[in-house]
Order: sequence, then C-alpha cells, then structure tokens
Amino acid sequence: MAFDRRTFLKTASVNAIGTGAILIGSLPKQRAPDSFVYGEPLKDDDRHRYRLASAAYSFRPHFGFFKGKVQEPKGDRSINMFEFIDYCAEHGCGAELTSYFFPPDADKAYFQRIKRYAFRNGVPIVGTAIGNNFTIAKGETLTRQINDAKRWIDRAVQMGAPHIRFFAGKKKELEASPETMAIAIESLQDSVEYAAKAGVFIGVENHGGLNAEDVNQIVDAIDNEWFGISLDSGNFVSEDPYEEIANCAPHAINVQIKVAMKSPDGEKYDADLDRIAEILRNANYGGNVVLEYEEADPFENVPAAMDQMRKSFS
Repeated sequence: MAFDRRTFLKTASVNAIGTGAILIGSLPKQRAPDSFVYGEPLKDDDRHRYRLASAAYSFRPHFGFFKGKVQEPKGDRSINMFEFIDYCAEHGCGAELTSYFFPPDADKAYFQRIKRYAFRNGVPIVGTAIGNNFTIAKGETLTRQINDAKRWIDRAVQMGAPHIRFFAGKKKELEASPETMAIAIESLQDSVEYAAKAGVFIGVENHGGLNAEDVNQIVDAIDNEWFGISLDSGNFVSEDPYEEIANCAPHAINVQIKVAMKSPDGEKYDADLDRIAEILRNANYGGNVVLEYEEADPFENVPAAMDQMRKSFS
C-alpha cells in the first residue's frame, strides 16, 4: 500500500498519541506520565547543557553611559548595547543586558528595538540586572528603589528578558540594623509579586557581602515560583567559597561566573570552573551560565574566558 506524506504523518501521530509517546522528528520517545512534573527541572543525567552568555558588565569601562550618566569610554574602545549584542552574536553566546549601560532616555520603543535586534541576530537575551539596595530604612529612598525596580521589570518585558538580577542589600547595613533584613524581604516580596504577574524571574544575588546563610534566609521567606538565587561564583569572600556555592545552588535560577575569586585577606586566585560545574550538576541546575568578566582588557580576554567556560560547562 502506498502512503503519501500527509497520510503517514497523520497515522504516525494517532499511533503515538495512543501509546503515550511524544514524537521527536519521526521517532517516538516514551515518557512515563508519573515520572514527570511540569514546572520542575528535568532530572536526566545528560540534560545539563547550559546556555552560556556574557554580561554587558564585562565591558563596563567601554560603555558611554553608566547608571544614567554619561561616561568617557576607556581608551580607544567604545561599545553600546547594540554593538554588545553584535559581540555576543560573533562569539556564539547569549547576552545579559545589564541596566547600567542603557542611555538615560531609553523608552519602550528603544527596548523593543533591542528585542528585535537581538532576535534577528540570533542572540538570546538571558536577562538584565539592576543595582538596587533594600537594606535601608523605610521612607522615600526605599519607595523610590522599589518603584525603580518595578520600572525595570516592565522594561525586561519590553525587551524580552526573562530574568532580572536583584540585590537584597549590604551585609554591613544588616549588621548595623538587623531589622533591615525584614525590610529587604518585604521589598523583594513586593517586587517578586509584580514580576510574577509579568512572567519575569527575580534572582537575588549574593552581593554586598551577603553569605549563603543570608540569601537562603531570603529565599526561605519568599515562597514564589518566580523567585530564587542569582548565584555569583565570585562573590563569596570566605575560607571555603565552594561550600557556600553548593549551599545556594539548589535554589539557583541564574548563575554568574567570574574567572577569579578573592580570599578574605584580599588575594585573588583563579576560579575552579570544573568544580563549579560539578556543583551545579549535583544540584540539578540547568539554566543560564553568564560570564561576568571583571579583569583587565575584556575585548582581548573575554573570548578566551568563554572558551574556558565551554570546556567546563559542556
């Protein structure tokens, strides 16, 4: 009996549905219904294929704007956000469009142009980041910080960024006024609820001296499926930063990689990317891994750092 293509596909689809198979191409793959929960990461041992990306922050001295103000690009190398997207396209990675480097008059039309430009150049926008501080007393300044955070959630939607890195605040402020932890949690809760309605993830970063216990306390206090930790590998300044990374990894929804780490006495040393990758695999993390290069000469050195990441996070 001769079958044309349409008849074959129709028959194959009916047979696949009848047997509970999911078609991938023309081959059915069985999946047990009671072993898969939608909304949770898959647990297959071979699923840890990370999307690598670069943060615009890696090129921070070379942008013409910084936190709403004009800055003189360093040396003779300058870059804007569209050119940063070009750079990511050239090097085959996603882009985190850090908020600090957008022009202060950027509007909805601008962010939609960013979205279109990245899409047409095959560059996934993996997120953005803001520089908020919620470990402060309630009042006008905190209200302004929260409103700014919500404005960036709206902008994330406009440019198609699925995730925003948030700071909770600073360890020294928590130590000076322990009650500010409750303020930070309340402010983050407000922001997360706003973001969740827009379908944007909020990741609280281990920034400002916060340790693993601090950020886990925040995550435990905010029960929302659109919230987790934006885990920065270089921000734990402790005797055993890898243990702190491991303590946070189960709650990670975004990972930032720095190629260097810092000891409590201020000494820098090379990060063990293979060890970090193993920690993430053991925690069943399978999301974006973003290079945040903070060393000298990013134009010359970021490509080699990305190659190093590809070897470790393959």
